[in-house]
Amino acid sequence: MSTDHPTALERPLPLSQRLAQIIEEEDPDRLSFSELAAHLHSRAWGGLLLIFAAINMLPLPPGTSAFFALPILIISAQMVFGRASPWFPGRIDRRGVTKQELRRLVGKIEWMELRVERIFKPRLARLTNPTATRVIGLVCFVLALIAAIPVPLFHVAPAAAILLFGLALIYRDGALVIAAAVASMLALAVDALIIGSGVVALSYAARWLGL
Repeated sequence: MSTDHPTALERPLPLSQRLAQIIEEEDPDRLSFSELAAHLHSRAWGGLLLIFAAINMLPLPPGTSAFFALPILIISAQMVFGRASPWFPGRIDRRGVTKQELRRLVGKIEWMELRVERIFKPRLARLTNPTATRVIGLVCFVLALIAAIPVPLFHVAPAAAILLFGLALIYRDGALVIAAAVASMLALAVDALIIGSGVVALSYAARWLGL
């Protein structure tokens, strides 16, 4: 019997464990993103946000942040409009993810979940209900737009906040939603500092060069 449909009083199965189950199932080696979302069941929105946010937290080659932010923009926009399940454009959907890529992802997030899963639990249900999920989608959309700006390291802080929102939806943890909201404001402050520092550095360089 599946353990992926917890009751209101049960702790959800950690995402890494659910992904491990998906890897072991007799499916094709490559899953479309729509198929992955179907396997994630009720935690599809949070799971996909976490997966793509984790990718966006990695150091990315210059100019590629917009490409990696695109899936988050697609997911969060649908959250705002209250879709029942995620949809992806055909080309992106067919790209999907291989089970080997899922194994690498499990290896990266499993250690974190083992340390934090005892902290997260269903609470403050109003902050993860359908209406709140739409608001979370809007915040994540704005954060993804900021992450798409092609400035070095600009994507890291917004992606970290999105990852927290993903965890909050997976564990139905309203307290974590509050933490993610605070992280969002900090992300805006960090990116404003990056922009400010860049402007100061360019001004200094221009004066030094006599421009």
